[in-house]
Amino acid sequence: MIRNIFSRVQRMLRLVRLLPAGLAVLSLCAHADTVQYAVVLDAPPALQEVLEKNLDLNRWHDNARLDIEQLQRLYRQAPEQIRTLAATEGYYSPAITSEMVQQGPSWRIHFTVAAGAPTLVGTVDLAFEGAIAQRPESLALQADLRAGWPLPPGLVFRQAAWEAAKNALLRKLLLERYPRAHLAQTRATVDPVAHTAALQVTIDSGPEIRFGNLAIEGLQRYPATIVKRASNIKAGDPYNEAALLELQARLLDSGYFSRVDVSAETDAQQESDSTTVPIRVTVTENKRKKVGLGAGYSTNTGNRAKLTYEDLHFSERELKLKSALTLETKKQSATADIYLPTTRSGIQYSAGLSYVRSDIEGEVSKVSSVAIKRNWGKPTLERNLTLEYLNEHKEVAGSVARSSQSLPLTYGATWRNIDNLLFPTEGNIIHAQVGGAVGGLLTDQSFVRGNARVVHYTSLGKQNLVILRGELGVLASRSKEGVPDAYLFRAGGDQSVRGYAYQALGVAQGTATVGGRYLAVASAEYQYWFLPQWGAAAFVDAGNAADTISALKPKAGYGVGARWRSPVGPINLDLAYGQAEQKIRMHFSLGVTF
Repeated sequence: MIRNIFSRVQRMLRLVRLLPAGLAVLSLCAHADTVQYAVVLDAPPALQEVLEKNLDLNRWHDNARLDIEQLQRLYRQAPEQIRTLAATEGYYSPAITSEMVQQGPSWRIHFTVAAGAPTLVGTVDLAFEGAIAQRPESLALQADLRAGWPLPPGLVFRQAAWEAAKNALLRKLLLERYPRAHLAQTRATVDPVAHTAALQVTIDSGPEIRFGNLAIEGLQRYPATIVKRASNIKAGDPYNEAALLELQARLLDSGYFSRVDVSAETDAQQESDSTTVPIRVTVTENKRKKVGLGAGYSTNTGNRAKLTYEDLHFSERELKLKSALTLETKKQSATADIYLPTTRSGIQYSAGLSYVRSDIEGEVSKVSSVAIKRNWGKPTLERNLTLEYLNEHKEVAGSVARSSQSLPLTYGATWRNIDNLLFPTEGNIIHAQVGGAVGGLLTDQSFVRGNARVVHYTSLGKQNLVILRGELGVLASRSKEGVPDAYLFRAGGDQSVRGYAYQALGVAQGTATVGGRYLAVASAEYQYWFLPQWGAAAFVDAGNAADTISALKPKAGYGVGARWRSPVGPINLDLAYGQAEQKIRMHFSLGVTF
């Protein structure tokens, strides 16, 4: 019995030894059944890419289940598919030759496509139905739509361009006055002999839609006047989608709401040629009072602790109160601002008090101020006008302490022409200020001051970004004595010349560094985004501040950094070498460098 058991074990061991060889044979058989083939396409450049991407023979190429019968079926179907794909690009009479030849274990499939002459747009007939065709005042709009038709006679007739042109025409009506417009009939008649396409589009505008009253939902803490005041839409105004989006943006910017939905019920079925729809505003309110406590660190000003208090509706006049106490290693401040309700025209007035103490590069400054501000505009162009009274006490190492007062009036504007407000990759941001004060009007020293800052973004593909930055500033006055320190110029730090301490570049006064009359800063940065959220950067900065143009000798800093697209904005971590000081500094910043 033991001998039988031993014999069975030996047979099992022999089978185990033969198992890898058996699996190898099965694998070879499986691979032998897999059809190997190559597709060669000789086609004009206008067709090459679309055929390579969409031909079924290419799409099935790596499918292990494809056998020789399926390959032959795909080969027979390919000429008709090529004709269909060529027609989408405007070629309706291509001449196609093909061959399928076996070369050893593989097949070679070759197509030659002679596209012929492309089909061009011949005539275009745009017709209008509905309210737009019944109102004489709409003739100008019809003329504009015909003039703006994006597929005029003479262009190659492509299917994608044809669909885009119809949708663009419809979209223009949907955005203003006619949100129920639709394409009643479209037709493209191709003449294969003349190689032309006759286009016909009939669009039904539906009735002209006008706005009704506001229907507000979700208010509990705040009065409806907040929403009504933000709206520039009047009952009876023609429907305009941009007006709805503007109202939504203004309500979100007001700070009262965490979510705002603005819509008009344009889908309701109405028989009237002119109908009125209500504007539905649904809001989610922010808390009326908010207290915040935070701690952090800045490579500019050191350790930071901050306490904030905000009351969004602390009086019956709908006033807002925002206040903050900030304690940093190099700067301490206390501020309180009162904001009046934004007017219908988008203007907001505010008034505030502040006290700021700073100890930077040997200069200790204590400034108390009272300011009145007027802000208006949109994110693409923001403007402000500020009248501010400052009382400053300044101590510089090795010099006599001085006190001064000033009443400057300053106008500022910010232009944004960028593709994304949070993560820009194309366009420009320009910020400019001009202002001054007149001696004798609560002012010890007359002065005029101007400065401008420009940031330019250029995208070099999806992964490469170039950022160029420049800043200039000038102060005109008989003397710097009595000019507030905030109106003088210094450079250095995270948002200026990296590689140097915060505001360390300026005019030497004893062992301290103070502000100058002139400023010039330039920067070039290259970013490479190796992942959607992560990138690396290399940069060169140069700049300085001085009391004379001849003394304005730039100091350079350069280095490398890491970038992260966080939910709240770009986070930048840089290591920079300050050439003049021959030191390496780390810089950390949040947000767009501006």
